[in-house]
Amino acid sequence: MSTNKFGQIIQSIGELFQKIIQFVYSAATRAFSPNDDDYPASGVQPYEGDPPAKGKHY
Repeated sequence: MSTNKFGQIIQSIGELFQKIIQFVYSAATRAFSPNDDDYPASGVQPYEGDPPAKGKHY
């Protein structure tokens, strides 16, 4: 009976380790995969603000 419990504990530890590896692998895969964003390519946008008034320091 003791051998059966020991085997179950070893199997549970193995399954837990496998789940942890799968979790880390899926997170790394998502982080380093190509972007799937559907944003338009906008490029560099010019600044169109007003120049500051002379003599005023902000």
